[in-house]
Amino acid sequence: MARVVRCGLIQAQNVLGPEAGLPRIKKAMIDKHVSLIAEAARKKVKILCLQELFYGPYFCAEQETRWYDITERVPDGPTVSLMRKLARKHKMVIVVPIYEEDQPGIYYNTAAVIDADGSYLGKYRKTHIPHCKPGFWEKFYFRPGNLGYPTFETAYAKIGVYICYDRHFPEGARALGLSGAEIVFNPSATVAGLSEYLWKLEQPAHAVANGYFVGAINRVGREAPWNIGEFYGQSYFCDPRGKIVAEAPRDADAVVVADLNLDMIAEVRGVWQFFRDRRPDAYGPLVEP
Repeated sequence: MARVVRCGLIQAQNVLGPEAGLPRIKKAMIDKHVSLIAEAARKKVKILCLQELFYGPYFCAEQETRWYDITERVPDGPTVSLMRKLARKHKMVIVVPIYEEDQPGIYYNTAAVIDADGSYLGKYRKTHIPHCKPGFWEKFYFRPGNLGYPTFETAYAKIGVYICYDRHFPEGARALGLSGAEIVFNPSATVAGLSEYLWKLEQPAHAVANGYFVGAINRVGREAPWNIGEFYGQSYFCDPRGKIVAEAPRDADAVVVADLNLDMIAEVRGVWQFFRDRRPDAYGPLVEP
């Protein structure tokens, strides 16, 4: 019998601007996502991923220390604790991107992975941190991740996480494949005019090069007062052949759902023997400073 897993992605527009105050902003987005998670459950989703920094706006558009106040400990903070309850209730694996406080003054862009019984499996910390126009000032907020490229054996599939800017670097995508990831989720926040021409190019290429499924998530809408551009949505799943099999609209909240046949991984790798034909002995210069 084929191993088919129904997976979902949530893309959502931010609810309140920064003038509303951080507690209200955070609560509004969490409440919105609780409803969207329930919608995913009604659609019988078994593995679900939320968007990057899901419980607020993309605050990296400015450099202000007040945003440090929305950090949380992982896994003991209130948001991950809530998501563990929802995962257990819906028997759903949930990938929860969060602004993590490791200790005061040390913060990471992190994704917690929660299994279908509500157990905490671990976390991935974003490895590659951008600092560039038109308003992606992430080095002000995040230290580079220091946990490598873990994979997580969930109730339904072995998954990996890569976050936003990471997707421009093939090395970590390959590491996730070599570690056995069957599905790699990339929660993102990216705007038109900057990366849109790469959005449906790079991640299907990772899927093909490594023979796994990819779930790519992007938020939607314009976020005042910064207005750094349009978050253009178009979250999607692609298969190990690089074919997009489900896609969200550009400009609306959405729960994207796709049935992923994990048996396709062996089928594709049986034809394209990229892992067999690798030459790690010849790649030393790639990791030189």
